[in-house]
Amino acid sequence: MRIDVLGAVRALRDDGSPVDLGGPRHREVLARLVAAEGRMVTTDTLVDDLWTDPPVRAVGALRTFVAALRRALEPERPPRDPPRVIVTEGPGYALRLPRDEVDVHRFQDTLARARRHPDAVTDLGAALAAWRGPAYADVPGSAWAQRERIRLEELRLEGVELRARLLLGSGEGADLVAGLGAHVADHPWREPAWGLLARAQYHAGRRADALATLRRARAMLVDQLGLDPGADLQRLEMEILGGSVPLEGARTAWAGPGVRLGPRTTVDLARTLALAGGDALVHSRRDRLAAVQAAERTGDLSLTARIIGAYDVPALWSRADDPEQSRAVVAAAERTITALGPDGPADLSARLLATIAVESRSADLSGTEPGRARQAARRAEALARDLADPALLAFALNGVFLQSFTRPGLAAVRDRTGAEILDLATRHALPNFAVLGRLIRLQSASALGDLDTATSHAEAAEQLAATIEAPLVPVLTGWFRARVTAARSTEPGGPTAATAAAHYRAAENALRTAGMPGLHRGLFPLALLGLRLLHDRPAPTDPHLDWGPYRPWARPLVLLAQDRTEEARAALATVPEPPRDHMQEAMWCLTVRAAVRLGAPGIAARAQAALRDACAEHAGATSGMVTLGPVARYLAEAEACAGAG
Repeated sequence: MRIDVLGAVRALRDDGSPVDLGGPRHREVLARLVAAEGRMVTTDTLVDDLWTDPPVRAVGALRTFVAALRRALEPERPPRDPPRVIVTEGPGYALRLPRDEVDVHRFQDTLARARRHPDAVTDLGAALAAWRGPAYADVPGSAWAQRERIRLEELRLEGVELRARLLLGSGEGADLVAGLGAHVADHPWREPAWGLLARAQYHAGRRADALATLRRARAMLVDQLGLDPGADLQRLEMEILGGSVPLEGARTAWAGPGVRLGPRTTVDLARTLALAGGDALVHSRRDRLAAVQAAERTGDLSLTARIIGAYDVPALWSRADDPEQSRAVVAAAERTITALGPDGPADLSARLLATIAVESRSADLSGTEPGRARQAARRAEALARDLADPALLAFALNGVFLQSFTRPGLAAVRDRTGAEILDLATRHALPNFAVLGRLIRLQSASALGDLDTATSHAEAAEQLAATIEAPLVPVLTGWFRARVTAARSTEPGGPTAATAAAHYRAAENALRTAGMPGLHRGLFPLALLGLRLLHDRPAPTDPHLDWGPYRPWARPLVLLAQDRTEEARAALATVPEPPRDHMQEAMWCLTVRAAVRLGAPGIAARAQAALRDACAEHAGATSGMVTLGPVARYLAEAEACAGAG
């Protein structure tokens, strides 16, 4: 008995005659058991894999398929003898065939041997020749089969390149030129393949063709993917120009599947631009998305994962600057991590998960399942810790931070995350993440009203920013200093409210051109409102103020300041629960103030319950940029209002 899945699923008897496996579902059950490589697959898993919406009698249908397959594969088995090919094991089924009798297992084992033993190159060639088409070709619509096809195609391409490398390394392979030329034409994004083709041409005495191949590779990588050739191709070009390409050098030309990114990729440049702010930051987001989309078009999962995960720019704010771009990146990351499957490379999976957490920000993007981004953050953190990769862990913890706004009152939790990021970044020379750690700790200290500690973090962040040329940092710390001025304007002998307002306006002017609309919109009006609340004055009513995302919570107080009480009451009745972001405590406190002014005890009680764990914090100060005063003050007002009701 032999089973083949490298092409359409089939079974062959010892004499080569085909076995009638039955209908498409029968073949899919057999294929799914092949993919499990001898492991048991539960009945529930098989049902879920066979049907998107399982019918009521799915388990019974599955048992019918298994029974029919057993009769087809073991036609001479006596009725009372237990099956030997498809066996029942625990809550499911397993395929029991020697690995040599299943083509996909033979191929994987041969590839593994060839990696260790160059003399297995002949067997590798035979294993590659046994492919009849895409794996599981007649199981087109199943998610599990799609994942397996992608994984096995990557292994097949690896095998093609490994065989070529081994032949070139042994002094053979001049006849590889035609095959490698076709391989490069079909898979132009695979940088190692270009190097192998150039080596084959060089050893066939075609030096000019080899140089032309490398130049075509450079043009393709730069024009289509924004990548410079990696070090191997650059070194090979110099060796060919110098006429000194050693045979054994071919043994290092292949370094695994996919493309190894060159030193200056589009994403590298985008990451650098992002730290500059302003128009450069806007362009960096655009270029980063273009690179991701170009990588996806290649179909190379490893390349796509590396390009998506390479943009590890520290992110501080819980609202995305470009939500559409963020949605596109998150969707690409989710597609890629699904295609890689649970056995994908841990480092790539961790970077994709961290990207999902960072780009989704705190409240998850519209259209995503609640909590999915928080789960991604925790999985990324766990993988990064297992890998003991400090830079990757810092990136993952950035995602943990941005997913830590699940309820009011978590400033101390975020401070611990910031402290770990800062420690990692300091010990392992990661200056951009050191800045992030300082700013997270600034925000946390600001939220807790510890302005001296927050000021020390602001100063340290500014010093770091000066050494790494990060001009956005002084913009953020300028807002923090305005927030300090506003808080101290309530103290005897402190600055006036007008001075605090002037500081806010100066900070607003600096932020306007910083390229961070997710942070900028509505911040200045909210700062002015907070300043007025600190001094028990009505809300600002300037019609030109853009309240941005804070409008629903500010509107009742603005209407009250305009003596439009009934409109204010109607606006308060429709105020939603605040999003789980940096400003949630502030929005709840605005709700409290409006509820107290309008005599709405039910709404006041709801806000009081939400704010209870934040009683030691200052409203809005989690941002490190504005303050509405101590949350405890608003809690007392809410309690009095709710009690009066």
